[in-house]
Amino acid sequence: MKKTLFTLLFAAAAMTAFAQAPAAGRGPGRAAPQPPQLVLKETWKDGPGNVPLTQDFVLNPDLKLEMYGTTKEDFGVTSEGGVPHIWTGLCASSCALTLSSKTNLLDLTGKARIRWFLKTSGFHEVRPVLKLADGTFLIGDHTDAEVFEYKQFEFFLADVHWLKLEMPKVQGRGTVLDKVDLSKVEAVGFADLTPGSGHGLGGFSDMGWMEVYGKAVPREAK
Repeated sequence: MKKTLFTLLFAAAAMTAFAQAPAAGRGPGRAAPQPPQLVLKETWKDGPGNVPLTQDFVLNPDLKLEMYGTTKEDFGVTSEGGVPHIWTGLCASSCALTLSSKTNLLDLTGKARIRWFLKTSGFHEVRPVLKLADGTFLIGDHTDAEVFEYKQFEFFLADVHWLKLEMPKVQGRGTVLDKVDLSKVEAVGFADLTPGSGHGLGGFSDMGWMEVYGKAVPREAK
């Protein structure tokens, strides 16, 4: 009886000590990691028909638009189908588009993610593109496509493998990078590596709204 009572008391003490022990990696005074916040969002202004994309069609006043491809008229903006979106049907070669904050760089480490709303035609696919603070462009192996109707996609940047991207040609270079530091990202966007087929359903990508979740890093004052 005494042995059983001693065993029960020992087990209770051990459980109490375990419950009071700090979690691994969480020492006294160490705050839990903050979840990613919405740091970039664009939904586009409605275009009158289908017209060339310019900065004027960017709704978020904090964002700067950059386009890469054969000409500045590769990208069109339209609301055909009821959704304001960017259309790549006139891209004569691979093309890409990026958005950057005028006030912040982006820390896209940890659980940072992209969420976007898009539709495609033919065998076209949309890939993420990043521009790092040092000017390096990257393109990811993650692809999204949906030929039936607009669809929302979401993915973690930590799951993406990256290749250097030569701009303004929008061409991949070298081999897949072993490590990429995403703690200071200048711009985020997308690329379509397949030339557009023009008007009709031959092949294009339609990018509706785009959201980026991470951490804002204030730019250093010049």
